Amino acid sequence: MVVRVPLSLTMSPSALLGFKCFLTQQYSSKELLKSLPELCRRGYSVKAQQAVEESGIGAAAGFRGPLDHYGGMIRDGTLREDEHQKAVLQKLEGLHKTLRGYSNTPTSFFSKFFTKPKPPKGYYIYGDVGTGKTMVMDMFYSYVETEKKKRVHFHGFMLDVHKRIHRLKQSMPKRKAGKMAKSYDPIAPVAEEISEEACLLCFDEFQVTDIADAMILKQLFENLFLNGVVVVATSNRPPEDLYKNGLQRVNFVPFIAVLQKYCQTLRLDSGIDYRKRNRPSAGRLYFLSSEPDVEAALDKFFDELAFKQNDITRPRVLNVHNRKVRLNKACGTIADCTFEELCDRKTQARRLITLVDALYDHKVRVVILADHPLEDIFVHNGDHGHDESHILMDDLGLKREEASSLSIFSGEEETFAFQRTVSRLTEMQTEEYWLEGDRSTKSQV
Repeated sequence: MVVRVPLSLTMSPSALLGFKCFLTQQYSSKELLKSLPELCRRGYSVKAQQAVEESGIGAAAGFRGPLDHYGGMIRDGTLREDEHQKAVLQKLEGLHKTLRGYSNTPTSFFSKFFTKPKPPKGYYIYGDVGTGKTMVMDMFYSYVETEKKKRVHFHGFMLDVHKRIHRLKQSMPKRKAGKMAKSYDPIAPVAEEISEEACLLCFDEFQVTDIADAMILKQLFENLFLNGVVVVATSNRPPEDLYKNGLQRVNFVPFIAVLQKYCQTLRLDSGIDYRKRNRPSAGRLYFLSSEPDVEAALDKFFDELAFKQNDITRPRVLNVHNRKVRLNKACGTIADCTFEELCDRKTQARRLITLVDALYDHKVRVVILADHPLEDIFVHNGDHGHDESHILMDDLGLKREEASSLSIFSGEEETFAFQRTVSRLTEMQTEEYWLEGDRSTKSQV
């Protein structure tokens, strides 16, 4: 897939400088193309488990568990030993053993009358970008011996929660004229639904930026934990920094105590961004728009990849959650998209961050054309005078001085999260990543 983003955007409170991508995907065009616009909006990774399985991680590799698997990768030279990663994996190894035979739902009629087993504590793993948090969690996840497990990007999980809440509210009988409506709280039933589907939830990139998410997390997770769900999560922030400077954060803070009660905090921070370590490059995958004839070079790149597809180059219109998304140029598993088609609405910077998260999770191959080097592609312009910000401040009854400390206006969350984006885009330019994303030898849908 090709995503072209020739632009020089300035948004409040952040400025995303010119960026243009050329992407080829590992998964089928149906599966990923239909997901991308929604991925941009909230960062959903719906097929992460498939990515784990196709990457070769899992019990089928002949290892006894995640720690043994890690040791095997050290021995064959795939990884270099990192004591911080190993220490976290030792904890996850213990949880992996504890979860053998664990269930949060009755396994028989008679078990309903006995006390439920106390669920083990989960883990909240945080640290700097590129230190291996996602890798160790995926190793752990692939060895947990239960079908009742889910591994999702956190924002995708919350998107699903809001959809369930909406569905339950819509299913309630309509209020008769002249009668008061009974209050209905759908969060507990939603938590129960999820608990029936999974006894283990693994979240990648636990980051709270949405006030709608922040206001329901305490009640949602309290019910999940009471229903015996075990949570393992990765994040760049420690629990106490979640939703830092967020709107109405005082109502969010009690969630932190709930999280810390049911999940042990582990820090994985070796100080090394392994995505930026010296590895063979896959060639020129990052271009600057100032280079001569660069558009023609990317067109040629697209044509070479499209030549291998059993399709013709044509526009496509995708229906994603009743919204039409138009792609002007696509061919098989290759798509040539503009930034406007995928991310150019409000909160463009956040959309780009979640887009890259989704592409990285799916091992999508990326070629980039940008106005500036990768490290300079996101800057904070300090401009709080944008019309959208003014409207939101007015709606909330906030003065400019009061709003300046809130992350929704300061761009703090985007600035923090973009470190991960730069790290991941760096790894996506390596030969190893490019080869992993090669779908040409795999069956196509």
